[in-house]
Amino acid sequence: MKALISVDMEGISGIVHSSETNPERYDYQRGRELMTTEANAVIAGVLDAEPTADVLVADAHGTFRNLLPEQLDRRARLVRGKPRALNMLAGLDEETDAALFVGYHVRAGEGPGVLAHTMNGEILDVRVTGRAPGEDVRVAGRSLGEIGLNAAMAGHLGVPVVLLSGDDAACAEAAALIPEAVTVPVKEALGMAAAVTLHPEEARDRLRRAAADAVSRRTEIPPLALTGPLEVEVDLASPHTIDLATLVPGVSRTAGARTVAFTASDYGTAYRLILLLAQLATIRPA
Repeated sequence: MKALISVDMEGISGIVHSSETNPERYDYQRGRELMTTEANAVIAGVLDAEPTADVLVADAHGTFRNLLPEQLDRRARLVRGKPRALNMLAGLDEETDAALFVGYHVRAGEGPGVLAHTMNGEILDVRVTGRAPGEDVRVAGRSLGEIGLNAAMAGHLGVPVVLLSGDDAACAEAAALIPEAVTVPVKEALGMAAAVTLHPEEARDRLRRAAADAVSRRTEIPPLALTGPLEVEVDLASPHTIDLATLVPGVSRTAGARTVAFTASDYGTAYRLILLLAQLATIRPA
């Protein structure tokens, strides 16, 4: 059995502020330690259920160099650094039996949600529509943030997302997309930088039990499959990013002042183009 654990930082128990998630801020080291211990709890839960499992852990926050390798459970392998294929899901493939999302956050514009954003904060919203013969059908009935984008990419490879942890808003977003998945709210969001949070040890205990349960029930949880062709619209915060985005073949401005659009033959193609737009958003005018 192969499992991929994708670990973000904003949804970790105890974390409420960017000073705890930003390498240039004073409280970042503490955030890294909290992130690593929650990853270890989920690794332990997976191995409680499947002692011989092959467990990969993808560092999925910011630089992708946040988890402390020397403190990570030695039974797992760590995927770290960027750029890399599949971004937050690096290590995922068709042979993976289950994906687990740890420390995730709600999408941009939703909330209250702790440190809510989509990707690097320059992407405001992503809307995916599947085109069927003679009609337009809204896939999943909603816009997608990192939870939905990554769950759908896992689904494209036939992999179910069996567990998600984060604040209550992130868990609600996941439950709406994948009702069968196990969700673990480790804090209740009060705003962008405030929450009522579990003690880290309590959060880790809950995560370990939930991970074991989720992996045991993996065959009962369907992958989130978005079939193509897919029409994708992306709202971007910066006019400069929109100018760059329209240089990509197939990407065009829409009537919306901050929106670009493209059509993808399948979700894997859509996902990679969205990742490219996120990278373009990091480029500043000369």
